[in-house]
Amino acid sequence: MENILSIFVKSIFVDNMIFAYFFGMCSFLAVSKSVKTAMGLGIAVVFVLLITVPVNYLINEYLLLPGALTWISPDFANVDLGFLSLIVFIAVIAWIVQVVEMAVEKFTPTLYNQLGIFLPLIAVNCAVMGASLFMKEREYATLAEATTFGFGSGIGWLLAIISIAAIREKMKYSHVPKALRGLGITFILTGLMAIAFMSFSGIKL
Repeated sequence: MENILSIFVKSIFVDNMIFAYFFGMCSFLAVSKSVKTAMGLGIAVVFVLLITVPVNYLINEYLLLPGALTWISPDFANVDLGFLSLIVFIAVIAWIVQVVEMAVEKFTPTLYNQLGIFLPLIAVNCAVMGASLFMKEREYATLAEATTFGFGSGIGWLLAIISIAAIREKMKYSHVPKALRGLGITFILTGLMAIAFMSFSGIKL
């Protein structure tokens, strides 16, 4: 339980996909103009990560790793399908994103119209793919650890995009030099927030 909590907290604050690795910056910058749309996209990313990371963990453990196919037959002990991991992970992510897109379109068409092209682009969001690749690289021991990491990574991305959206809404009433308006000041704010989040790396987990 202690390890699960450590993975969850670390994935949100220490290994934040935006502020630690700058993954998913395209949609982060484009959709963070208002808190409402940022919240909608952030929740969608959380859901996608919550599903794709554990699914990819199971596929990796029972199909792709060297010797993973021994549950079928001992004859497959030397089979290594690890070279297929990128293709398989992308396919799983694309499938889950398609399901999320159809659900958002059906139940919240207003949010669907606001998000526009960025909703299907979750499939190519670096944060989503990065979480699955980190899951494989870190060799989490159980499905619970992988699921916790995926959920925490999604919460961290949600926290980041809502934070910057709230700041950008307030910035409309601030005097920003003309040359820095828009993406300019957003890049500066993102860098400052990334520096602030570095302070969490000192937490002993």
